[in-house]
Amino acid sequence: MLSSNLFRRIQIRSIMSNNTSGPVADAIKEKLTAAFTPLHLEVRNESHMHKIFHSNSTFSRSRFDNRPKGSETHFKVIVVSTKFNEARTPIAKHRLVNDVLREEVAGPVHALSIVAMTPEKWQETLEKGEMIGASPSCRGGDGSLPKRN
Repeated sequence: MLSSNLFRRIQIRSIMSNNTSGPVADAIKEKLTAAFTPLHLEVRNESHMHKIFHSNSTFSRSRFDNRPKGSETHFKVIVVSTKFNEARTPIAKHRLVNDVLREEVAGPVHALSIVAMTPEKWQETLEKGEMIGASPSCRGGDGSLPKRN
């Protein structure tokens, strides 16, 4: 069971962490909040860490560029909810989140990184002082492309 002190800490951290704004991020927050009543929720827009591919009629003119400012295509969500207690495996938890965000994943969201935890697992994470970092930076596709100079 979560202590009241930890629960307050989770609530405060959640409020401070939700600084991503934009229509897609807002829709993700609303849907996850409605579906899971989370003790902690972070929606991180990581679009700035990824590149987009531009292709002209010839391969030699193709290039990768950084995403335009304000892009909302790559997200990491961290959701802590008692609703994950019944989901026995990480993939089951991920399926629950993907089902809720079906429209976003089919449309504007190109990539979604999911961290879904029970309150007990979240408490263990906090007690160990572990942090959930950002996703790795984009390497351009599968990483097999030559590096730009």
